[in-house]
This record gives sequence, C-alpha cells and structure tokens, in this order.
Amino acid sequence: MTPQDPGVYISPAQMYEEVRGLSAAVSRIETKIDGILDETKDIRGDVSDHEARIRDLEQTVWRAAGGAAVLGAGAGVLAQFLLR
Repeated sequence: MTPQDPGVYISPAQMYEEVRGLSAAVSRIETKIDGILDETKDIRGDVSDHEARIRDLEQTVWRAAGGAAVLGAGAGVLAQFLLR
C-alpha cells in the first residue's frame, strides 16, 4: 500500500463484534438443525408404522383372495355334484 491509499482499518472492537454476530448466527443454525433432526426421527417412526400397517393389509387381502378362490372352487364342485 502506498501512503496515498491507506486501505481499510478494522479495529479489534469491530472484529470482535463481527465474530460475536457470527457466533450468534451459528448458534441459531445449530438450534434449527437440532429441531429438524428431531422431526426426522418422528417421521422415520411414522414411516415404519405405515409400512407395518400396509404389510398387514396386504396379507389380509391375499388371505381374502385365497379364501374366495377356495370357496369358489368348492361352490363349483358342489354345483357339479347337485346338478348331476
């Protein structure tokens, strides 16, 4: 730097205030991230609960379809026997 262009002077007090501001911003961000992580834990629990419920429903549907097939076959055999 030349004497004609002294540049910018940042005092230690200004630097300290800037660092304090950054520290407060980082603290706010950490708090928000902790909240988001807590919410995602709840969401993971909900997803696993939904998956279990869907599996139960699928098993019920397959059992009902199998029962309907057995009853249909039995009714066909019974109808053949009665109509002879």
